[in-house]
Amino acid sequence: MTDAPVVTAAMLAIGDELLSGRTKDRNIGHLADMLFLAGIDLKEVRIVGDEEEHIVEALNALRSRYGLVFTSGGIGPTHDDITADAVAKAFGVPCSHDPLAMTLMAEMYARRGMEFNEARQRMARMPEGARHIPNRVSTAPGFVIGNVHVMAGVPQVFVAMLEALMPDLPAGRPMLSRSVVSPFGEGDIGTALTAIQKAHPETSIGSYPRFDGNRFSTEIVIRSRESTPAEAAERDIMAMIADIAGTKAAG
Repeated sequence: MTDAPVVTAAMLAIGDELLSGRTKDRNIGHLADMLFLAGIDLKEVRIVGDEEEHIVEALNALRSRYGLVFTSGGIGPTHDDITADAVAKAFGVPCSHDPLAMTLMAEMYARRGMEFNEARQRMARMPEGARHIPNRVSTAPGFVIGNVHVMAGVPQVFVAMLEALMPDLPAGRPMLSRSVVSPFGEGDIGTALTAIQKAHPETSIGSYPRFDGNRFSTEIVIRSRESTPAEAAERDIMAMIADIAGTKAAG
């Protein structure tokens, strides 16, 4: 049995475009995949618009409740990119142009023969005391302050920033996963599966319906940090499926 702690996390996705449907989020799923592999439990995801008050409120709630918080969006060059200011307000510190970020970005724009104008300089602003998250795609860094990790909303940049972050995140306890395919729909297995979940509290059992155009079946996924509880739950699920099959055959 591992002594690694259980590490919890939340995500705050920021942007009016997410709430209006103009942009379809791809970052939540990627973060969930990466954290699962690292043994970190993603417990909550919130989406808020580009309103400072709402960002501050959500961020303070999440960072006080979970070990790690990840944000996406709102650190670009336009007037509605207000995440850096909102994060600074949540932590009660000033937000200003970071000298190293200014240097990195000035050099990048010079190489590209582009003006490092006032709008682009906005991407170098971050809360006082924050440290950089490298950005190998477009140079403008994200940042970490306290337990909050602030990243871009553009999926390619978000992926690159998260890749840079992962080695420095606390190691969690990896979750084991087992899958059982039931030929019966959730209506047939629901009551028995609820009883099995109660009998195996060290596991998390999820059911995912499938429909082949003719009949329903269910994929049952068992998750646990230890193999013994997962194996015991799997045995009970297999027995449940056999019992239902026998009952239907007898009927």
